[in-house]
Amino acid sequence: MFELSLMCPEDRIEAVSDALDALDALSVSVEDADAQTDAEIALFGEPGMPPPKDGWQRSRVVALFATEALATEACDLLALQDFFAGCQVLGMAPVEEQDWVRLTQSQFSPVDITPDFWIVPTWHELPAAATRSIRLDPGLAFGTGTHPTTRMCLRWIARHGASDSVAGNPLGRVLDYGCGSGILAIGAAKFGATDIDAVDIDPAAVESTVLNAKANEVELHAGLPDKAQGEYQTVLANILATPLRVLAPLLCNHVAPGGYLVLAGILARQADELKEAYAPWVQLEVADAEDGWILMTARR
Repeated sequence: MFELSLMCPEDRIEAVSDALDALDALSVSVEDADAQTDAEIALFGEPGMPPPKDGWQRSRVVALFATEALATEACDLLALQDFFAGCQVLGMAPVEEQDWVRLTQSQFSPVDITPDFWIVPTWHELPAAATRSIRLDPGLAFGTGTHPTTRMCLRWIARHGASDSVAGNPLGRVLDYGCGSGILAIGAAKFGATDIDAVDIDPAAVESTVLNAKANEVELHAGLPDKAQGEYQTVLANILATPLRVLAPLLCNHVAPGGYLVLAGILARQADELKEAYAPWVQLEVADAEDGWILMTARR
């Protein structure tokens, strides 16, 4: 494969990216050309939502091509286009063949949620400090323990699972709404919960949750959202702010009197709108924060 690197201003990124796609690029990525410098600009986006901007004022556009001839042809054709004005070619270089499985695995190391509670990929040994652990490999469903929202939810589970007691069950009956990989439901099981429902609108997530629960030797009930029935002592939802607003009445109706509601997938700037959306039922408060994301909780 060959990599073609371009420098483009923000207003040319869409046109250049579309052209590269039409010229048989295998992939096109846009990066901040000033990343890791004082001029770096953070852009916060949400999965499944339109990006806040197409890119940065100084963006590095990188396209991969199957052959050098295709990369050269794309470079030559782009240079002739009016929309390429203001852009420049940074270079073209071969991409070495790599063991992509091993490379992917190297990017995922054990993650410590607390000093003794870890998320550990199956190809790693358990850390000596891990008295509790979840074995989880990256897959199609969201939730590997590396994202701040997942870590904050698991920290909450670890704190409350170790301290609360509801009829001999640390977390009571648990609902993981939008379960993804099932990591939160599995975490609840690791801290003593025995009556757990994990639901998601994506059948692939449901399948992933079942497989991950089996791999971790825990019992839970996974299914589509209609599997969530009745009230729960703990309701967990690590989704995104927009669906969390829409789901406010549904999620609150699932929280038993005295039970906990735990919400994540929320940017710090979205706290007030979530508080307002849930105000008719519960009083949400920020319980944790990490890298611009927050955890919001309430007790009914």
